Amino acid sequence: MQRRRRTVLAVGLNVLLVAGAVTGCASADRGLGATVSSAVGPAAASSSPPTTATPTTAVPSTSVPSTSVPSTSAPATTHPRAPQASAKSTSPAVARPTAHLAGTVVALNPGHNGGNADHAGEIGRPVPAGFGTTRACDTTGTSTSAGYPEHAFNWDVTLRVRRLLQERGLRVILSRPDDRGVGPCIDRRAALTNAAAAVVSIHADGTPDGHGHGFHVCEDSRQPAGAAVAAASHRLTVAVHDALVRSSGLVPSTYIGSNGYYPRDDLAGLNLATNPATFLELGNMRNAGDAELQTSAAGRQRIAAAIADGILVWLGSR
Repeated sequence: MQRRRRTVLAVGLNVLLVAGAVTGCASADRGLGATVSSAVGPAAASSSPPTTATPTTAVPSTSVPSTSVPSTSAPATTHPRAPQASAKSTSPAVARPTAHLAGTVVALNPGHNGGNADHAGEIGRPVPAGFGTTRACDTTGTSTSAGYPEHAFNWDVTLRVRRLLQERGLRVILSRPDDRGVGPCIDRRAALTNAAAAVVSIHADGTPDGHGHGFHVCEDSRQPAGAAVAAASHRLTVAVHDALVRSSGLVPSTYIGSNGYYPRDDLAGLNLATNPATFLELGNMRNAGDAELQTSAAGRQRIAAAIADGILVWLGSR
């Protein structure tokens, strides 16, 4: 009887030890999630863009009117903001080891430029756009109804993504050095970024009446660089799409494409890409709900963290 009591006590002690080990793992996992949140989550947002390597200047909100999206009297609709994700679910990829990705080159292509509106002739000239077609060198982009220009949004989000990727040891190249210049033309941007392992173009959209909201991700509906690159581009597109769904605060577009996907064959950045590439339209700037997120420093940080997350997921799965 005494031997049986000692056996029961030993088994009970082992159970307690195992339970303690499981609890310790869970606590460590939660601690990792908190670290990730401080690095790339909404709490890391700053009202000023990072100043590493490339300076930028503030752009007056009314300096560049929209030329691609005419203003209308139709009221812009709002929509519920996506629920705030937990720290652990906001950035799952960054929580994974990324040391093996150190030195990997990623290219970011922030659409348009701050000086485009004053150089209509230069940005309006036709340039090669792939598959024997031409398009305008560049455009001014759209803006919110209050005048916050797309080029400034694109530039700010790009700098935030760059900082997050550099913190993980990646090398990042940009298609333009600041938000004060003109162009470069869309074919030149492709040439500048084709040496990277991945090319991510960062844009926002705008509808004439402000109706519809959400992001969409474009991939080339043809295979300009062959089947293998097209397959890799699709995986990159899916990885960034899923990260945007998970944690950007934007929902898949309600007005274009299907569930946030919109294949196209007319984008030079995709047609002329020789390596995996994707093209992001990060919300409808003429929609009041999307614009609220886009004009907020915290909102732009949240979008940037999702993009960086998607890129890291894709790189880690190659």
